[in-house]
Amino acid sequence: MLGTMMDVPLLVSGILRHAEAYHGDAEVVSATMEGGLHRYTYADLARRSRQLASALARMGLETGDRVGTLAWNDYRHMELYYSVSGSGFVCHTINPRLFREQIAYIIEHAGDSVLFFDLTFLPVIEELADQLNGLKAVVAMTDTAHMPESDILAQKLPDLKCYETLIDGEQDSFDWPSFDENTASGLCYTSGTTGDPKGVLYSHRSSVLHAMAITAPDALGLSANDVVCPIVPMFHVNAWGLPFAVPMVGAKLVLPGARLDGASLYALFEAEGVSSTAGVPTVWLGLLDWMDGHAKEFTSLKRVIIGGSAVPAIMISRFHHKGVEVRQAWGMTETSPLGLSAALKPKHRLLPAEDRLALECKQGRPVFGMEFRVVGGEGREVTHDGRSFGSMLVRGPWVAAAYFNAAAGSAHEQYPGWFDTGDVVTIDKDGFIQIVDRTKDVVKSGGEWISSIDLENIAQAHPAIKEAAIVARPDTRWGERPVLVAVLKPGAEFSRAEMRAHYKGKTSKWCVPDDLIIVDELPHTATGKLSKKDIRQIVLEDPRTFSSEWRT
Repeated sequence: MLGTMMDVPLLVSGILRHAEAYHGDAEVVSATMEGGLHRYTYADLARRSRQLASALARMGLETGDRVGTLAWNDYRHMELYYSVSGSGFVCHTINPRLFREQIAYIIEHAGDSVLFFDLTFLPVIEELADQLNGLKAVVAMTDTAHMPESDILAQKLPDLKCYETLIDGEQDSFDWPSFDENTASGLCYTSGTTGDPKGVLYSHRSSVLHAMAITAPDALGLSANDVVCPIVPMFHVNAWGLPFAVPMVGAKLVLPGARLDGASLYALFEAEGVSSTAGVPTVWLGLLDWMDGHAKEFTSLKRVIIGGSAVPAIMISRFHHKGVEVRQAWGMTETSPLGLSAALKPKHRLLPAEDRLALECKQGRPVFGMEFRVVGGEGREVTHDGRSFGSMLVRGPWVAAAYFNAAAGSAHEQYPGWFDTGDVVTIDKDGFIQIVDRTKDVVKSGGEWISSIDLENIAQAHPAIKEAAIVARPDTRWGERPVLVAVLKPGAEFSRAEMRAHYKGKTSKWCVPDDLIIVDELPHTATGKLSKKDIRQIVLEDPRTFSSEWRT
């Protein structure tokens, strides 16, 4: 027997209709590429999105066609999110931080029909111009006064279009079509740290369900009373779903554009009364250091969501001292991304401060809709004791069942019906999961596993260290041994002896790094994570690596 409920599809356009109807006067504030701030409302966003949808229809696009974007977090990008997906096309957000060859590969692999780009990415477009002739249109996201003057584009892309000219004069009477909620809505590619980037094709259903889930109090905790500023880029897993979740609840939305330095973010937060924000640890490190250097405090910020890589305890403590709650979250491109949120339960708030901090350093517990398994080497689930290691598997309505236009891989095949995240984790009796390491990053020493994340967190608690990474160095006796590669704070000094003293009592003696390499900066991936592949190369190129000198 079936229920008698209405069968109304979950569509991205429904979020925009809701925001316009019931939160139409809520503000959308955007830092622009041309300079200054742009202000309008959700009603304006809906109107201009309909105009853009009308313009896209005139281009002759068909259902399922991909529309690429190379853009920061701003109001025009928001309009693309809704007009493209709402029309039945696929919004393909491209990470401009990838290598040019990877961007070209992604555009070709996705089969993009149209490409929109921000002015700051003009050099990328110029370099790729020879490979863009197959597109129906290339559109600069600006007005006529700021259209780029480029001899390269004039020669190779003579029909370059202007965004504002494209929608100028279009009627806003466009009717959003209704279709199957499983229709594709968005496309994001992984950062390609191992092999070519892989595409994850989201559906309207998955995007709407994910947005609904992350607004929950124990997830990101969003409401109409918030002022939300997503620092995580809209080209990085749909800015963690915030472009859909924030209009869904009617909160004021503040979009930071391209300037993500500490001074710019602090000024924007204070001027617009930002109460909630989200981004990767490297961004917050820059903001906190700038604030401390200028004796600044927050007056409106209440919560920061941090994900993308493990959050050091010292970073959480620094935010706590400024009166800001830190909520760590975990996800992947393949999980839309949110799967875990480190929201404390009532009993945890009675714990000593040190124990609460230890929980906040974990990636979190599952949000409703997501199922997790932690399995050992023989495929059996590990004990939920917070100590036993295993591989993390996940499934849910916003988890990718396959990659776009790609052969099946081990992540989906080894455990049918589950996605193997590639993370080695522990899980406790309350469901809090802690990533011990990525499978490929764990240091395998003498038959035992050493967590690079644990050692990095200990290192970052030292006052001399600005940023730290642990990677494995080949060892004839133990197979691998950990090496600390660190960036020091200005004027600071740090020796191998100080390193050993700092680790003493904080981890097992055999886990203490064998060596220290000081560098001016650490390489990061296109998504802001430490690039362990490049850091391993730093260690391998160190002249001591294959000698006995580093043991002395």
